[in-house]
Amino acid sequence: MDKLKVLVVDDESRMRKLVKDFLSKKNFEVLEAENGEQAVDIFFENKEIALLILDVMMPKMDGWQVCREIRQYSKVPIIMLTAKSDEKDELLGFELGVDEYISKPFSPKILVARVEAILRRTNALEEGIVNVGGIVLDKDAHQVKIDDQNIDLSFKEFELLSYFIMNQGVALSRERILNNVWNYDYFGDARTIDTHVKKLRSKMGPKGDLIKTIWGMGYKFEVEE
Repeated sequence: MDKLKVLVVDDESRMRKLVKDFLSKKNFEVLEAENGEQAVDIFFENKEIALLILDVMMPKMDGWQVCREIRQYSKVPIIMLTAKSDEKDELLGFELGVDEYISKPFSPKILVARVEAILRRTNALEEGIVNVGGIVLDKDAHQVKIDDQNIDLSFKEFELLSYFIMNQGVALSRERILNNVWNYDYFGDARTIDTHVKKLRSKMGPKGDLIKTIWGMGYKFEVEE
């Protein structure tokens, strides 16, 4: 099996080397970029990149702009690294489609664990079937089972649950959910999310509690390890 490619983008060479060393030990192929412009060029030259680790503060083009550029064409998982721990920055990252947000300094082992977890989720959904927390979601059959019982979901409820599972553990704003599940051409009220989440939770029974409300922001799908 080919190694999965991860693009590490940071203007500090020591940071890139540290992350590369830990990822290489886990059998990832690591590509490097030292600024935002180089990151965008490398990404579009290498269509098979599985995940980006992206620093916010960089010369030529910062991490936010890199994320905007890539999100126009790709849903590749993105982990943002930042020296800041400002909630507004974190919310901006999630609205731009960032999958994880990690503040420096961080443990390289934790970073690698996050990379593996995100790729397990995205790869499982691409393969068609994912089993998490007693919920079995079959994308090809458009079917959901909870504790071996079929659950009758509408098309949008199914897409919403798929999106929650794909972003397990990630705080998702209503705007981000709207943009990704209803698509960017949907001009509607973000409160439609609340209506669909309420119906979805009801159909999921006790498993509906896995969809947590984040007051003032949105939702998070979280399964106890």
